[in-house]
Parts: sequence; C-alpha cells; structure tokens
Amino acid sequence: MAPVPGVSYAFQPMLSTRTGRLLALEALARPEHGTVHDVLRDAARADRLVEVDAALAAGAVRAATTAEVPLHVNVLAKTATRPDELLDPLLPALRATGRQPADVTVEVTPPFGGLSRDALLDGLKALRQQGFRVAFDGAGDGDLPLSIVADALPDMVKLDAYLLAGVPDNPAVVALIEALGHLASRTGIRLAAVGVESEDQLAVLSRLGVPVAQGNLMAAAQHGTPAYVTPEVTRLDGLPVGPGGPLVADLVHPAVTLPESATSEEVRQVFVDSPEVSGVVLIDSGGRPRWTLSRNRFLLAVTGPYGHALHASRPAARHADAPRTIRADASSIQLLEAAGETEGSRAGDDVVVVDPVGRCAGIVRLTEVMRGVAEAKVEQAVALNPLTRLPGTGEVTRELDRRIERAEMFVVSWLDVDRFKTVNDTKGFAAGDDLIRALGRALSDLAARLAGTRVAHVGGDDFLVVTDVDEVGTLATEVVDRAWRVDDTTVTVSLASLVCAVGSVGSHRDASRLLAPLKQRAKAVPRSSWVLGRPGSDRVDVLRGRDHAVGA
Repeated sequence: MAPVPGVSYAFQPMLSTRTGRLLALEALARPEHGTVHDVLRDAARADRLVEVDAALAAGAVRAATTAEVPLHVNVLAKTATRPDELLDPLLPALRATGRQPADVTVEVTPPFGGLSRDALLDGLKALRQQGFRVAFDGAGDGDLPLSIVADALPDMVKLDAYLLAGVPDNPAVVALIEALGHLASRTGIRLAAVGVESEDQLAVLSRLGVPVAQGNLMAAAQHGTPAYVTPEVTRLDGLPVGPGGPLVADLVHPAVTLPESATSEEVRQVFVDSPEVSGVVLIDSGGRPRWTLSRNRFLLAVTGPYGHALHASRPAARHADAPRTIRADASSIQLLEAAGETEGSRAGDDVVVVDPVGRCAGIVRLTEVMRGVAEAKVEQAVALNPLTRLPGTGEVTRELDRRIERAEMFVVSWLDVDRFKTVNDTKGFAAGDDLIRALGRALSDLAARLAGTRVAHVGGDDFLVVTDVDEVGTLATEVVDRAWRVDDTTVTVSLASLVCAVGSVGSHRDASRLLAPLKQRAKAVPRSSWVLGRPGSDRVDVLRGRDHAVGA
C-alpha cells in the first residue's frame, strides 16, 4: 500500500512520571495542509477511511528511525475492527524497519460509537496474536465505554488532555483519575496522561499512580530549556524501594542551575522571572553541584540599600552555601534524618539530588518528602495482610515492572500449601492460621537477608516471591526442604518458579500468565515440590518432589 502523500510525522516522548525516563515515542501524523482529521474526513467521504488510516499507521512505523525506543501508533476504532486491512500494510513496514510487533503499541482512538463490540474485541485479539500491544486513547472526553475497557483489558489507557486540564485544581477530576488508578492497579492496565503542562500536574499524577505522561512539559524535559538542566533521570530509574518510604528518586524535581561563575545579577533575574523557584544550584563544568542559593536569603542580601550596585556584577557564589546533597537511591527516611541534623535558617532548604558520579540530578523539597513518607506509611499499613504483615500483590507487581523496565534477569515464584483446606477442616482454622504465619515469618526473614528478594502474601495460602537468579535456590531450601507440621501432621508445599531472561516478558501480567500453569505442574508432583520453567520453552525442570529427573 502506498504511503499517504504530503504527510510527515512528529514523535512525542512518553516519560515515566516517577523518574522522567523515556519509555516510548508516539508518532503523530502531520499533513502539509490541514490536520490529520481533515485527511481522515476526506478519506471517509471517498469510502477509503480504513485504507488511509492503516496507511498512516504503516507510515508512522517507517518514519520512526529510532528502533531502540518502543513506538505508539494511532488507529481509529473502526480500523481495529478490520485487522486484516490494518495488518496488510503494517507488518511489511515492521519488516522493512527491523522492528518487532512487541515493540509497537497500537493506540485505538475514538469514535467507538456504532461499532460492533464483538468485531472490536476480535480485532484487538488478532493484533495481540501478532504480538502487538494495545492501548485505548481518549479516556475521559471521548466515547470510550468502560465496559470495553473491562472486556478488552488493554495494556494501556490514556487519559485525554481535556481531562488533565482539571488537574490539580478540580477535585472531581482528581477523584476520577484516582478511581481509574484503582482500576489499573487491580487489572495491570497502565495509565498514561496526555497533555501534561505543569509540574503540579506531574506531581499529582505521580501520586495518583499514573506512571506515564506526555505533553509540553515532558517534551521540554526531554530537550531541555535555557534555565533548566534536564535531570540525569535514566540513572535514577528502577532503584529498589527500601523500608524507609518512597525513594528520593520518586520525589525529584528538575533543578534550576547556573554555572558556578554566574553573577548575582544573573541569579536575581532567574528569581524575578520565576517566582515559583525556591533556589538555584551553581554547578561546575562537569555538572556537579558547587553551591546553592536560597531565594529568601539571596534576595535579602542583594536587594537592600545599595545592594544591586555592590553585588550585581560580582560572583553569586559569595552569597551561596555549600550544597546539601543526597543520592537518588536513598530512602525518604534517610533524607529526613540527614536534613534533621541541619539547624538554623537552612533547615528547610531544598536538598540537591546527585547521581552515582556526583552530578546534579535535581532537587527534593522537604515538605513533599514529609508528606510522601506519611502517605507511604498509611498505604503500607492498609496494604499489609493482617495475618502475616506482608504486603499484597502490588509490591511484587511493581517490582516486576521495575526489573523489566531496567532490563534485568529475575525469577518470580508462586508458593502455596498443598491441600490447605484439609488442614483447616481437620485441624481447625487457628492451626491453619499458625501455619500461614510461620510461612510468612520464614519468607520475611528471607527477604531481610537477601537484597534482591521481595515477598507478597496474595491471600489464603498463596505467596509471590521475586528474587535474583542466584537467590532462588535459597528460597527453595528455606521453604521446600523444610519440614512443615501442623500438630502431628506433615504438610507439603509447592513452589513454581519462572526464570525470566531479559526481554522474555513484557509486564507483570505476562509473568503472571506464564506462572499459573507452572503452579499447577508443581501441585501435581507428590510431596513438597519445586518446578522451574522459562518463558518461550515447554521444558519444565522438576527440582524437588517424588522424582528429580529433568523434563516435563
């Protein structure tokens, strides 16, 4: 199929709201004359709407020269109901550019009205069978039915820019996004926000659990602006969450920076032009923080009688303080403890965040840190299982997605008690609770000893564990090789482990789907058992159980 004449493509970055890391690029068609809506309207009048829409999607793939970054392309919902006509130009475009379908997300856009639900669901299924990911665009201002979201369970739902205009001032809009965040957390759908224009919006979205954002603010952060240095966010991504609340990396803001040779007049002008800026960081030629300037103290020094004449052309560093710095992988509690040691007028100053080689990566505001720690403590308390005091599945699913994003190899395991109902029925629920508590303590102790291990209590007698590859053997030794007893009865357990190489799974949902049959395989092995599998392979290694032979 020939490309649509007179159309070029722009690519808008989609960034992590937590770290600022570039996650994907969305291809946006840009006709020479008019808009893409005009092109599609003309195609509809000529009864060629699906044909032209599919050609635009294929053209977007061919125009995307950066194959290392995942790509999002837009198609109308009507086009998605006719997958053969969409795939006919799209698959050759992928082959021509060396991309894999798994690297491309097809964003299905309104209108949805008047379409056959079954045809749309069948079309999305056909796209997924080819390996594409699926997103729904326009949530909050289009005619996207929530029932379609529930039936299709797309990989992503994008909040419309019109909805985002109400953030953070409209409490109803914030509540709506919070509700969608709960839907996403329960289903594994990722939320993305379109049209992010301000840091306030970005902060609210991050707090509400919207992990992806795009818009003018994100594009500016990607390309940099004269007064702001883009944070080295790629070095802050995916750091492990410690017990001290959110990471510093979760709360970082871009730093307003100037060279360490900046004059007082240059700094004064930044404060005058940007009333929201609370401080300026003076950096050396290598991007390392040398001095910090607090708005109030600096302006008090240079704007008094004769202050401008005395100081304007002189180095601003004369009025600066040595920077208070902290690593991005520190916890919020560690930051508060360090800040608490500072007395006097600097106690409330911003703290400079540095990357592993000491470069300025942004700033954190202590008021936000205190609020974040308080919220984290409340959320942790609510999420803990009352029996084992272990977190629920959210802890492990977030850890899985973090490891997938930063391209790490890991193992995810599912542990449960064999015939647990029989234990409750014959020994009583109190004895069953004691057994679950004992398992929970063993797993908690294991997580405390092993740096790469995260544990969640799914509910009942089920536990999820994420480990580094070299830690899974210790997990099996601790829980499978141990003799578990309830009164005078021996109880067996089943452990199913999925070894995930880099790139073998795309999300925690993929890992969960592949782990489920391994769990059934483990439960079919007599006595306490441990089976191990890998994505893309039918081979299952039976490592504990009646037989220790390899194979399935």
